[in-house]
Amino acid sequence: MTGTLLSIGHGYSAQALARRLMAGGWRVIGTTRSEEKAAKLRAAGIEPLIWPGTPLPLDRATHVISSVAPTEGGDPVLATESDALARATHLRWLGYLSTTGVYGDHGGGWVDEDTPLTPATARGRARVSAETGWRALAARYDLPLHIFRLAGIYGPGRSPLERVRGGNARAIIKPGQVFSRIHVDDIAAVLEASIDRPCPGAVYNVCDDDPAPPQDVLDHAAALLDLPQPPRVAFDDADLSPMARSFYAESKRVRNDRIRQELGVTLTYPDYRSGLRALLEAEGNGAGAKAD
Repeated sequence: MTGTLLSIGHGYSAQALARRLMAGGWRVIGTTRSEEKAAKLRAAGIEPLIWPGTPLPLDRATHVISSVAPTEGGDPVLATESDALARATHLRWLGYLSTTGVYGDHGGGWVDEDTPLTPATARGRARVSAETGWRALAARYDLPLHIFRLAGIYGPGRSPLERVRGGNARAIIKPGQVFSRIHVDDIAAVLEASIDRPCPGAVYNVCDDDPAPPQDVLDHAAALLDLPQPPRVAFDDADLSPMARSFYAESKRVRNDRIRQELGVTLTYPDYRSGLRALLEAEGNGAGAKAD
């Protein structure tokens, strides 16, 4: 199956999806805010569109994904494009990228897609509001909406390897703190599987099988690079930005059974160890990496 994907807010995860789809003959239209970024999209084979400022070509799309994060004023796509989306009843698939932050803090306990949404941060509450808005729009106009709650994303150019290698990594120690993660290529695989097997109204957690304390991940990155462990800093003593500190307000383990059972996805990187090793090997340095 091929089609035309309109990617609103064509960011890191959507770019990984686009690469998979274009390899299969898809057309991809991606929005960006600047001419400079538009040139980069064009060089990657994506049709760029400056947005906001240009009407979205929903009439040319068979599939739509929104990666645009909500602001204090709400979801920018819903605020400006709801009427246009309401008329796009020809869509075969509509995806919204949310986050696992909608679940809030569970003291390191497990959550799944049926867990009540009790966000502990302003960012999480904004995401819940955005999800609610997308659901209402889809229900009113019978749109094929799918919601994907992404865990912490890492991948090429955005991983603990860069931070450790750069010498600016710190292990923030907060007892009991655990996070779930996901390699960007596995995000793309989940999205493609959903496109191939649409289930309007579905919600999917997108994470790997191995929630872990952040210091464990940094230590493993350092071991792969044969570098010293990053310095430890107690959470209460860490000079963190409000954004960074908010990440530590929530601790939970996220279940991913649904992507396997309903979409048939087998993760390429089921834990951070396999993901980090693959990233290092892709850089051409795999021969020097230590064994797990």
